[in-house]
Amino acid sequence: MNEQRLSSAETEISAQGLPATAPEVPADLARQAVEWWFQLQEEPDSTLLQSQWHAWRAQDPLHEQAWQRIQAVQQRLQGLGDTPLAALARSALVSMRGGDRRRAVQALLLLVLGGGAAWQMEAHLPWRNWVADVRTARGERRRLTLPDGTQLVLNGGSALDIAFGATERRLLLRAGDIHVVTAVDSQQPARPLVVQTEAGEMWPLGTRFTVNVAEGQRSLVAVYEGAVRLRPRLQPQQERVLPAGQQAWLDMRGVAAAVPAYEEQSAWIDGMLVARNMRLDAVLQALQPATTVSLVCHPAVAGLKVSGTYPLDDVPRIMATLGTLLQLQVRSMRRWWGGQELAIGPMGAL
Repeated sequence: MNEQRLSSAETEISAQGLPATAPEVPADLARQAVEWWFQLQEEPDSTLLQSQWHAWRAQDPLHEQAWQRIQAVQQRLQGLGDTPLAALARSALVSMRGGDRRRAVQALLLLVLGGGAAWQMEAHLPWRNWVADVRTARGERRRLTLPDGTQLVLNGGSALDIAFGATERRLLLRAGDIHVVTAVDSQQPARPLVVQTEAGEMWPLGTRFTVNVAEGQRSLVAVYEGAVRLRPRLQPQQERVLPAGQQAWLDMRGVAAAVPAYEEQSAWIDGMLVARNMRLDAVLQALQPATTVSLVCHPAVAGLKVSGTYPLDDVPRIMATLGTLLQLQVRSMRRWWGGQELAIGPMGAL
């Protein structure tokens, strides 16, 4: 159903873009206009900001042209009514918060720059994540029991499609992390359960495991009970069975060497982070799904090692604790798109 919904939206994108005769806007000025748009959304009552904005528009005819382009984009969105594309676009441009607002910036910038052609965003933005069957925001975890009894936990910032058919049970993980406890299918003959990511497929063999979708078209699979058959998308003949107590990276062409998987790695399903001599940058990466605040680690301290158990319901407090333990500076900053950022680094370096 989601594929049909997306296909309909893509057709509408192609057919209802901005007029082909709309004037082109230089990329640097388009980004400036987008920045102004988001600042005005965040501070609509600021007299100083309004004055600065008017001065910027009057500074150069190209500035005014860039701003008018944004106005044209807004009018086009309003004209789309309650169509699938309108819902997607408004979700991107209005509802996104925190780090996800950057995606909205990209979306609006593409629209401003490219006219009708820029509506073809599928290759640039994760539209499919936004229309997935099940989604979680950062800071949210969700537990699900599927019709066959399989139990799932989704970490923050995850997107999952569920497709149960006559011959198989398929879970398509588009983003984030899931914890899976499989159940025996009651139908006869039993349908196999398949977890799919961009990297390939995972065929659980009576098991409990986690899957993390990482950047670079890779997925990390950790098995805690049973076993999972990993099948690379482009070279399925390179499949490998991963037993309990092991984890491995799966990419489209193969499976990396397995290393031990520890039970505490899945502590996030209970709202905890257990660090065992983890790099500081890896700790921040593990904390990120639990908060809408963007977490940044200074490169100079990324390799510092961290151990301990931390509750995930108060990430700013964890950051403050890490700063004290490691004698580092933690600085909170508010970005122009309205999101908050917490950075950790050497004293005086932030």
